[in-house]
Amino acid sequence: RGEAKQVSNCYCVHHLALVCYLLNKVKYSMFPFFSLSGQNGQEKPPLIDPPACVEVLFSEMSSSVKYAVEPIKFDQGLTLLKGRVSTQEVFALSNSDLVPGKYEGGLKLWEGSLDLVKALCTEIQDEKLSLSGKRVLELGCGHGLPGIYMCLEGASAVHFQDFNAEVLRCLTIPNVRANFVKQQHAPLATNELESNIPAEVRFFSGDWSEVHKLLPHVWEKENPKSSDSSSEGEPCAGYDIILMAETVYSISSLQTLYELTKKCLSRPHGVIYMAAKKHYFGVGGGSRQFLATVENDGVMASSLIAEVADGSSNVREFGLVYDNGNSGRSLPIYIISLLVCLVRHLP
Repeated sequence: RGEAKQVSNCYCVHHLALVCYLLNKVKYSMFPFFSLSGQNGQEKPPLIDPPACVEVLFSEMSSSVKYAVEPIKFDQGLTLLKGRVSTQEVFALSNSDLVPGKYEGGLKLWEGSLDLVKALCTEIQDEKLSLSGKRVLELGCGHGLPGIYMCLEGASAVHFQDFNAEVLRCLTIPNVRANFVKQQHAPLATNELESNIPAEVRFFSGDWSEVHKLLPHVWEKENPKSSDSSSEGEPCAGYDIILMAETVYSISSLQTLYELTKKCLSRPHGVIYMAAKKHYFGVGGGSRQFLATVENDGVMASSLIAEVADGSSNVREFGLVYDNGNSGRSLPIYIISLLVCLVRHLP
């Protein structure tokens, strides 16, 4: 009987060690194919301080930078207008997509922005997404095409955010203007156009670590204890929809971006639509890295909806992030099963 007890104790110790190992794995990744490690585990932060956070007014649209309009046609019969401006003229940079701390690629039209418009169009056509009364925030907007499409489809408020105020003045605001002038079928002055846009359209620039202090619909600030509508009929705080196209490229900014979305997303019904490359070579980020950050925190849940492999770039993905309905982390079922097995075999 003593030998049997010793074997049983050894059996339990073995399973306890296995559980500890798996718990440690969960600490770093809820999915075996997700990883939070980058090159050498770290990436150097920007060398200079980010620009101050400011609200850019519609009337501040640049008139000194050459702006050329081009149509973008989508398979669903949709056509949006987008501008072309010179990086050299705006930032005195030539052939640069990214200069950390100074310019974050907002003047380039990235594939993920087009993927996101296509996905949103499909969601609306399939009646999976209704925009009536919805407040929308596009983070890292650049051209702002997904947010512009939300405006055209009836969102009540659309706010655009980019790292650089120059991108908003020289590109985002002119793009909004071009698309609504096309819709009006007549030229309008800037003040007339702004009053004719049915949605509340605003523009904010700044770093993701600070810009929430400027945004008008921030969940934690307006309603820190409950995201539910009050009994008096006041609306939920936060944005109903957050749009992100190609924002998860740098591993050094993933946690900051995720914390911003937690501050801004309305709960429990808000949703984040994300389009990004599976991996960004050279900067370490990617869609899987961001979703690993989400899953490790446990406050929100995520799901991959579609994958795009058209040969124009490395594999791109479209996914959703939404409230998990649980402030704590739920252990995966295989961990729970092992704990039950261990308890059953305790002497």
